[in-house]
Amino acid sequence: MSRYTDAKCRVCRRHSSKLFLKGPRCYTDKCAMEKRPFPPGSQKGSRRRLSGYGLQLKEKQRVRFMYGISENQFKNYFEKANRLPGVTGENLLSLLERRLDNVVFRAGWADSRADARQMVLHGHFLVNGRKVDIPSYLVDEGDVVEMSPRGKENKKIKELMEEEKAPSPAWLGTGEDGKITILRKPQRGDIDYSVEEQLIVEFYSK
Repeated sequence: MSRYTDAKCRVCRRHSSKLFLKGPRCYTDKCAMEKRPFPPGSQKGSRRRLSGYGLQLKEKQRVRFMYGISENQFKNYFEKANRLPGVTGENLLSLLERRLDNVVFRAGWADSRADARQMVLHGHFLVNGRKVDIPSYLVDEGDVVEMSPRGKENKKIKELMEEEKAPSPAWLGTGEDGKITILRKPQRGDIDYSVEEQLIVEFYSK
């Protein structure tokens, strides 16, 4: 599966939005969006007006890059969301949030979703006591996610566990033993970043 290998900061600048692709750096004044909050290849203050289709495409690409998934994966998530009962856009965001790599990131066990994806691939986490090394694995209500013995010995994870971190989303329950329990499926109100999911629905509905 192809992956974006260019400079991550260019993605944020291209979409005029912080996508938090580089972990802690994104929260400092070293962030490229703080220094140059305009698209790469253009001068400060120069922006072209996007058409309706351009806005839809930009929003779709912005969310896709944020979760670090391929075009085919994103389209498959949309088709699955469209088959589920309820609002398609909200179903799409819920599916993306339920990815195992995102759960690891939300739990504060990784600096970014990219780091979380790599940790999952290396077998550092268990779901209901079984090793899962598939970043796209969808957790469900009642599932318990924890670090494997190998994960507990990982130096980077140890350092992150010692740092003060933001509270986990309401749909994740954190136990004293360090385990994460999926209390319920994520809802629209749990999404803590700005997204216009209706634009994505309109893009795929053409």
